[in-house]
Amino acid sequence: MCPVYPIEDDSCEILPMLRELFSRRPEARYLVAWELQSLLFLLRYTDGLLNENDIDSALEVARSDFDPEAGAA
Repeated sequence: MCPVYPIEDDSCEILPMLRELFSRRPEARYLVAWELQSLLFLLRYTDGLLNENDIDSALEVARSDFDPEAGAA
């Protein structure tokens, strides 16, 4: 079971969540922010929906961790 991160709107915690999600479920790397918003909630990474803009910002960094060319695009 994935851990539940104790956050509400703390965007600094989104990046570690995305990195863990991407390492556990590689297919999630191709989802957009609004899809990840509900996926993080459904998988119990969060207790509520996170801000879509914060997720979108963290996506660029998290994707570049796994594919350096993805962050440049």
